[in-house]
Amino acid sequence: MNKVTPPTAPSVSSIAVQPRKELGLFDSICIIVGIIIGAGIYKTTPSIASVLPNAGWLIAVWVLGGLLSLVGALCYAELATAFPHAGGDYVFLTRAYGRWMGFLFAWCELWVVRPGSIGMMAFVFATYAREIFPLHIPGAPQFSLMAYAMGAIAVLTLINILGVREGKWTQNLLTVLKVLSLALIFVVGMFVVPGAPAEKVPSVDPPPFDLRLAMILVLFTYGGWNEMAYVAAEVRNPTRNILRALVLGTLAVTAIYVLATVAFVRGLGFVGVQKSEVVAADLLRLSMGDFGSKLIALIICISALGSVNGQIFTGARVYYAMGRDHRVFKILGSWDPQRSTPVWSLLVQGVITLGLVAAFGWYQDGFNNLLNFTTPVFWTFFFLVGLSLFVLRAKYPDVPRPYRTLFFPVTPVIFCGSCLFMIYSSVTYAIQHRTYEALWAIGVLVVGMLVAALAALWQPRVFVAQEPNKGKIIQQP
Repeated sequence: MNKVTPPTAPSVSSIAVQPRKELGLFDSICIIVGIIIGAGIYKTTPSIASVLPNAGWLIAVWVLGGLLSLVGALCYAELATAFPHAGGDYVFLTRAYGRWMGFLFAWCELWVVRPGSIGMMAFVFATYAREIFPLHIPGAPQFSLMAYAMGAIAVLTLINILGVREGKWTQNLLTVLKVLSLALIFVVGMFVVPGAPAEKVPSVDPPPFDLRLAMILVLFTYGGWNEMAYVAAEVRNPTRNILRALVLGTLAVTAIYVLATVAFVRGLGFVGVQKSEVVAADLLRLSMGDFGSKLIALIICISALGSVNGQIFTGARVYYAMGRDHRVFKILGSWDPQRSTPVWSLLVQGVITLGLVAAFGWYQDGFNNLLNFTTPVFWTFFFLVGLSLFVLRAKYPDVPRPYRTLFFPVTPVIFCGSCLFMIYSSVTYAIQHRTYEALWAIGVLVVGMLVAALAALWQPRVFVAQEPNKGKIIQQP
C-alpha cells in the first residue's frame, strides 16, 4: 500500500486540522463528570425506587452501578491509551472487527443511540422547565414537553455550530452549575429539612421487585464515562491522565449519586421518593416553599442542558470520523476550519434527534420510550467494545500499551457479562411489557447491516488509515 496525498481527497483538509493536546487531568475529569451527571438522577431515582423494596436496595443498586462502571472504565483505559485517537468506540471497533463494524456502530450511533440519549436528557429538561414556565398547548400534555425538548436541542446544536469555543464555554458553565445543584440538595436533605417521619408498613401489597428495570435505569444514569475516549487525542500526557480521569471521574460520580440519594430518602422518606415525579423540587419545597421548588427546577434544567450539550459536542465527532472513512457519508467528514467544528455532522445529528423526539414523545412518556429504543443497541456495541480488548491484544500484540487492564482477563469478563445482562434485560423487558420501541431500534440495526454491506462494495479511493497509532492517508487497494 502506497502513501498518497491527492489534493482533491475529501479527507485531506480534515487531516490538516489536528487536535491539540489542551486537556489536563482536571479538564478531563470535568468532561467525564459533566457528561455523566446530567439530570438522569432526578428523573430515574423515583422510577428505580418504585421497583425496589426499601432504601437499602436503592443505595445498593447505585453502588453496584458505580462498581460496574469502574470495571468498564479500567477496560477503556487500556483501549484509549493504546489507541489515543479521535473517534472512541468507532476506532476500537474498526480496528478490532473491520471497517464494516465501525460503520455499523456509527450508523446506529447516528440513528439510535446518540439522538435517543440526547432526547432523553432533553425530556428531563422539559419536565422541570414546565414546572417554571408552564406551556398550555392544545392537545395532549406531552406536546408542551416536546416543545421544550425540541427547543433545547435546536438551540444547543446552533451554539455548537457557531464554534468550538462557544460549545466548550457553554459546557464548562453548565457543569459547574450542576455540581453546585447537587451540593445544595445534599445540604438541604441532610441538614435543613427535619427529615421524613417513620414510615408505616403499607396495607396494600408492595410493588413488584424488578432488579432488571432498576439496573437498566441505574446504568443509563451512569452513562457517559466512556466518552472520555472521544477526546483522547486532546489529552495532555494521555498515558497517565486518561486512566486517572476515568477512575477518579467514575468514583466521584458514584459518591455524588449515593450522597444525593441519601439526601432524597432522608428528606422525603422512601415512599415519598417513590411517589415523587420531581424529587429534587419536592425536597427543596419542604425548606424553601415554592421558591425552593422553582430554584431547583431551574438548576436541574441547567444540569440537563449540560448533558445535552456535551453529547451533542462529542457525538458529532463520531460521524465526522465515519465521514472521513466512508464515501457514502462523505459530507459528514467535512470540517469547518473557521469554526473548528464538523458543521454538517452537527446539523444532521440535530435533525435526526428532533425527528426522534417528535416520533417518540407524542404518546405516554417520551423519556421511557427513548430509553426502550436505545438500550438494546447501546449495550450490544458496549459488549463488542469490551470484547475488542481481547481481539486487539491478539491482533496488535506489538502496540505499546502504557496501561494494561487490572486483573485481566477477569475485569473485561465482568464488563462483558454486565453488558450481556443488560442486553437480555432490556430485550426481555421490552417483550414482556410490549414496548415496541426496541423493535424499531433492531430494525435500524438490520438496515445498517445492509447499508454496511453496500458501502463495502463502494470503497472510497482514500480513507484515514485504521492502523494503530497512525493517521496517514492511504490508498485503498
